[in-house]
Amino acid sequence: MAKRSVNSSKDAFAKLEGLGKGMINEINSGETPTFSASLRSKGNVFYDESVGYIRLGDKMEERRFVNVGQARKFMQTVAIANKCKKFLSEGAHTSIRGLFYQLKFTLGEDLDEELFSEQSESNPLVEDLEVSLELKREDLNLNTDRKGVVAGPLVLKDKFGGDETEIDCTKQGRSGWMIPSDVDNGMDFVSVDADYVLVVEKDAMWQRLNEDKFWRKENCILITPKGQSSRGCRRLIKRLANKKLPVYVFTDCDAWGWYIYWAIKTGSMNLAYLANDIATPEARFVGVTMQDIKDYDFLGSLTIRAKDVDIKRAEEMLGYEWISRHKEWVDELKTVLSTKKKIEQDALQGPRLSFVGEYLREKISKKKFLP
Repeated sequence: MAKRSVNSSKDAFAKLEGLGKGMINEINSGETPTFSASLRSKGNVFYDESVGYIRLGDKMEERRFVNVGQARKFMQTVAIANKCKKFLSEGAHTSIRGLFYQLKFTLGEDLDEELFSEQSESNPLVEDLEVSLELKREDLNLNTDRKGVVAGPLVLKDKFGGDETEIDCTKQGRSGWMIPSDVDNGMDFVSVDADYVLVVEKDAMWQRLNEDKFWRKENCILITPKGQSSRGCRRLIKRLANKKLPVYVFTDCDAWGWYIYWAIKTGSMNLAYLANDIATPEARFVGVTMQDIKDYDFLGSLTIRAKDVDIKRAEEMLGYEWISRHKEWVDELKTVLSTKKKIEQDALQGPRLSFVGEYLREKISKKKFLP
């Protein structure tokens, strides 16, 4: 889904206009106006081994305006499409929260009826439009929260609000460059001179490595998603991977940290319709691993007891075919279940603060990765 040829306001506008004209043609032909999109339920999501990520299947759902059970949702979908078309024509952006408030009372002040009662009604319909039109919400001028920070030899040109700004990620100081929601439309790579990309789960660890100028010493692009990766962060990682840069991921040694890696690598079930844009099957896991407890003696005394939620998450991950097909990951997860231990990446600062860099340098140079 979301083909890269569709990455401009003009293309998105044309797709929305085509959707509306199609419905008008149906009405003029005496037919019921309909809206169709791929079904986004768990039963229509599968792991495609040929491409290495989670994607949607072929099942479709259709809404008809004359169907009593579907009329309201049909009308809401059309209203969202119309409002996004207006945003595109004005060159204006907002959040999905802003969209909700724009449409909440559009049935009219004199009517005792809201178009949307809760944002939980409008959010899934935005996703339906993404799927149906093969677009991302950012192509519809809908932003999500900014999340993620970058440092390293990457220069970008940001064309936004009528201005062009060149961003040099080697000159962003202690704060780094904040990754926006949309890293495609009006965002161009000027130069990418790194040897690889290192994704660091925690912001505090990113700051530690940034202070040591790890990215300069190792000529890498240093990214932190600050926990689970946002869509914009995953899309940026994917774009860098498309530049043939190796991507290494560094997280806590627990099921939650490991799932952050797998969401980057194979995508996730709830965003299966965007997997082609945000999944990076080439990514490799550099650590932290349960094997590190054996390889680095001091870690044995720095483990933490896994909680029940950690154990449950590890058990769930063993059931995912895209994970269980790798013996190395099955061994890691089973070790967590048997020992009921976990390790934070922060523990690598135990011997000395600079040890984190030494650890990463050793593992990357010796290619000690998990698939």
